[in-house]
Amino acid sequence: MISDETVDAIAHIELHRQEMAKETGIAAACSEALRKLHELLEREREAPHGPGTRHAANIEAVTGEIERVKRLAGAAAQPKQGRPKPRQPLGPGQQHHLPRGKQRRTMGRGRGR
Repeated sequence: MISDETVDAIAHIELHRQEMAKETGIAAACSEALRKLHELLEREREAPHGPGTRHAANIEAVTGEIERVKRLAGAAAQPKQGRPKPRQPLGPGQQHHLPRGKQRRTMGRGRGR
């Protein structure tokens, strides 16, 4: 079973990550959260442990949270759209219609000369 202090620390880091994601973006928020989670993991590893402590469960919980945030950061780094689709060539008898205002222009010569 995980200690209350570890659960509280993980929850605090996650709340801070969510708030920071609104302000700076997911990548920066995940980076900050990962830094704090690694610090927490080091504290858990250095903490004295005996037969009555929850040392292994705490380390497992923090490690699981680190993996979750890494996946979240990786998903944010993926492009949301694929490559644009190439234009289909015009078939026989089809005309190319330019949008209004984008007709061809002559190089310095007016029309009708």
